[in-house]
Amino acid sequence: MSEARALTETEEMMEVLHVDDEPDFADLTAMFLEREDHQFTVETATTADSGLERIDDRRPDCVVSDYNMPGMNGFEFLQAVRERYPDLPFILFTGKGSESIASDAISAGVTDYLQKGSGTERYELLANRIRNAVQARREAQRVDRQRQLTRLTEFAGDTGGWELDRESGTVLLTAGTRRIIGHPDQAEISLEEAIALFHPDDREDIQQTLTRAFETGEELHNTWRLQPGDGDERLIEMTITPVVESGGKVTKLRGAGHDITDRKERRQELEKHETIIEALTDAVYVLDEEGRFTYVSDELVELVGYDRKTILGSTPSLIKDEDAVERAEHHLGRLLSSDGPETVQFEVTIQPCDGDPIVCEDHMGVLPYEGDEFDGSVGTLRDITERKERARKLERQNARLKDFVGIVSHDLRNPLMTAQGRLELAQADCDSPHLDEVGDAVDRCQALIDDLLALAQSGNAVGTTEPVTLSELAEECWQTTPSADATLAVETDQTISADRSRLQQLFENLFRNAVNHGGGEITVTVGEIADGFYVADDGAGIPDEERDDIFEAGYSTADDGTGFGLAIVKEIVEAHGWEIRVTDSQTGGVRFEIISVETAH
Repeated sequence: MSEARALTETEEMMEVLHVDDEPDFADLTAMFLEREDHQFTVETATTADSGLERIDDRRPDCVVSDYNMPGMNGFEFLQAVRERYPDLPFILFTGKGSESIASDAISAGVTDYLQKGSGTERYELLANRIRNAVQARREAQRVDRQRQLTRLTEFAGDTGGWELDRESGTVLLTAGTRRIIGHPDQAEISLEEAIALFHPDDREDIQQTLTRAFETGEELHNTWRLQPGDGDERLIEMTITPVVESGGKVTKLRGAGHDITDRKERRQELEKHETIIEALTDAVYVLDEEGRFTYVSDELVELVGYDRKTILGSTPSLIKDEDAVERAEHHLGRLLSSDGPETVQFEVTIQPCDGDPIVCEDHMGVLPYEGDEFDGSVGTLRDITERKERARKLERQNARLKDFVGIVSHDLRNPLMTAQGRLELAQADCDSPHLDEVGDAVDRCQALIDDLLALAQSGNAVGTTEPVTLSELAEECWQTTPSADATLAVETDQTISADRSRLQQLFENLFRNAVNHGGGEITVTVGEIADGFYVADDGAGIPDEERDDIFEAGYSTADDGTGFGLAIVKEIVEAHGWEIRVTDSQTGGVRFEIISVETAH
């Protein structure tokens, strides 16, 4: 017989019930098993009936049974056990071996089947079979408990769950709870360790509540102060549910904790700043859980034209049409969802008692509440009718400006084209420096028209965005840059989300600016930065005192420049929601950095 295996700190005892009608053999088997492994404690019974009574009184971790016994044989004993305890490990250990017995036992749900033998190796094998059966069942129970705890946690607010075993005094923790207490890798702790995580003044009440739940079997609720290792005290609302086993005995408690710290603080903050709400210039309202007005500020009364008595107790349908009410309810649903925002903002039209509809901006949030009871919804209404009208007016002005620029550019291009044609004929007839100056003037007028039209259009919102590879577009735009001496260097393979045609305008204007103002042979570099890209050159640079002016329309340091190129660049950048800044390049030239750019995926 091998030396008994020592019990490690993490292993639990295994209670074994051996049922055999031969008392001497039962005692011998118990002695061998306990000598084989200190993890075993073995009790014996000489009949199946007495074995059932022992199981009902205190369920073992495993049953080992003979087959040939008076009254109820081992197979019938197995069937009786399975009717009451379907998952209890049951090993048939018998001297009568046959294929038919083994087959019947397997059909009835036996865990294992082993024939008796004369050698000690048979007891070693039996001990191994018992260990495997018990460990497999415990692991299955652990997985099942974890699954139940997860469901309970999700139902209670997806904060954290636990299970307390009365006999062992250990607490099984879900991942959410382990995260809250700062022990992400500790699946189990003792009850003493668990209670020690809470405020000292709450510990006695926690112990009394747990005791009451074990004794009465009733579901209990309470709120206690958790003090995890980081020292950040949290207020936890706890629900404790007893697990009642057969016979009405409570063997475990399962709990779910919901962190209500933020909600409590919001409620206190609301009470603290009640006077501030009264002082707001926006119209303020509060709705109860049934969607009826329980508070309205003087500004709201003035806005809608109804007296306060009429408004209080009414629903928003008093001042909103059906569509507006449905949209408000939709946004309220978003606020109440587990992953919803803290507040929502949306546009709504209010119908006052008298007069025209009023377009308002509604800022809505839910009132702080505890548990699952929704208390209502800190909303404000801001009259934006004038702002909307200004926006519509500006939109009409922009449309007229676009039409005007188009007409002007068309009407100017025709005579300029005529002048250009006549100029070419005159230059063919005679050679005069005056004609060259006229040609320069005509070219400048053409450039002014092109840039004026581009500037007028650049303030519009961007069109459809798409993934644009900077290297490919930069190379394409460089082909239209009029310079034989300049060189382009592309040091990025970045792909961004942009309006391709507008980004093309940006590159063309920055390239043209570098060539026209850089002087001589220059290198223009397109590169990548953390949140965007840059266009830099090694030219003359821009003096610090002029950098605030370069994006102004009409500003230029070149005699033949229109002054619109960088203004167009800025408009395109802002239309995309990006930002642009000017700095020195590594070689002393100028570097334009475009940031807050979204990378395409």
